[in-house]
Amino acid sequence: MKALLKKSNSSIDKKLKKLLLSALAICCGIVGVTLVLFIVYNIRYSNISSNIARVSQFNQNFKEDIDLKMYYYVIQSDYAQGLPIEEVETAQALAQSLQNDTENRDSLRAINSVLSLCANLKEKIYEIEQTSGYDAQIEQLETNIYVLTELIQQYMYNYLYHEAGQLAALHQTFQSRLLLEVVLVCVGAGVMIVLMVRRSLTLSRSITRPIDALCLRAKSIGRGDLTPREPVVAEDETLQTLSEGLEEMAARLNHLMEVNSQEQKRLYSMELALLQSQINPHFLYNTLDTIVWLIEMGKEQEAVEMVASLSNFFRISLSKGSDVITMREEELQVRSYLEIQQVRYKDILTYSIEMDPALQDCPIPKLTLQPLVENALYHGIKLKRGLGNILIRSGINGSEAFLEVRDSGAGMTEERLSQVLASMEDGEMPVGFGLATVYKRLRLFFGGQCRMHIESKEQTETVVRFEFPLKKEDNI
Repeated sequence: MKALLKKSNSSIDKKLKKLLLSALAICCGIVGVTLVLFIVYNIRYSNISSNIARVSQFNQNFKEDIDLKMYYYVIQSDYAQGLPIEEVETAQALAQSLQNDTENRDSLRAINSVLSLCANLKEKIYEIEQTSGYDAQIEQLETNIYVLTELIQQYMYNYLYHEAGQLAALHQTFQSRLLLEVVLVCVGAGVMIVLMVRRSLTLSRSITRPIDALCLRAKSIGRGDLTPREPVVAEDETLQTLSEGLEEMAARLNHLMEVNSQEQKRLYSMELALLQSQINPHFLYNTLDTIVWLIEMGKEQEAVEMVASLSNFFRISLSKGSDVITMREEELQVRSYLEIQQVRYKDILTYSIEMDPALQDCPIPKLTLQPLVENALYHGIKLKRGLGNILIRSGINGSEAFLEVRDSGAGMTEERLSQVLASMEDGEMPVGFGLATVYKRLRLFFGGQCRMHIESKEQTETVVRFEFPLKKEDNI
């Protein structure tokens, strides 16, 4: 009894520590988010400030230097130092550097204009060099060089104006977010205080009430009442475990054979569901990216169709929690999958589906065909680097049905095919995980009466075929 109370107290201590750790984790999370926000803000602020400083320093002397050097060059003064090409290229390098570090659209437009004007200025400088005659050179200097340097300087001023506005907006955004975090911290602290007070008030009752209920249940079992009951609901882990142990003992003593049968069915369902959950459609994120791309490209109808296909795929994947669906639903799901993939791989993928109508109501574990088609696409068609076809077939041979997925992809070498077949036999998953999982689920569903055949020729085709006994619709 003392040992039990010691364990119970230890469990309570763990709960209190867990509550405190949760509060600490929330505080650390808030501090972490604030720190990240500050670092990001500081980096952006530093970049914009640095760009403003560089442009300000550049704009002080650019026009005067270019205009003066070109004037000396035209009048052939003793102070002439040649064409100011280096200064223009320096301005171009600065503009290109700013272009890579600038996010504001108006600022980018100003920098792009500077780049264009610098290129034009360089051409006009070379034109003056090629022009003979003082008057002609003076005219080009006044109508071209002075105007272009003035425009470049003006666009640099525009850049400074927009970047200064961006800096002010960034500062305002940071202040708003910081204020929001302060509010969230206050709300979170209030919630944590209320929760801890309520927890402390209910902690004693969470111990005494389950103990009383356990004592009554132990007396009833001592009198021979082995009828299974719901375990006592207790917040303490030790009391909950003790209650569950008592009810499990009573159930086993009273219905041993029935419990054994139910346990076997439960294990079967759990294994089937576990294997089912391991087949995860990895193309979700790529599909969402493709939908976004279609919308951005103005292809709204194709995006709508792709969303509809994605909806069909996942609706059947969920199937109201059922692990078994009809062949008709399995065909619709794999068709939806291929419709989505064909949008992404329209240059390399074609497909055809030939399903026997007599098998439409035949039950089958869901997500049987999709992993096979996914393997055919990613390990066959894509590796071939050319147009390929995936053929899905079903049919009936006497009292058995078959499913077949054939692709005209890269195929497999004899060594690779041997590895895959060996992994099917010894149950190891690393080689051909999707294929091995489908095979195991089919064997579980059909009681081991499922056979698999794999044929493959390198750079030609791969055929995966499953043969299994027919099941009636009422087995779903």
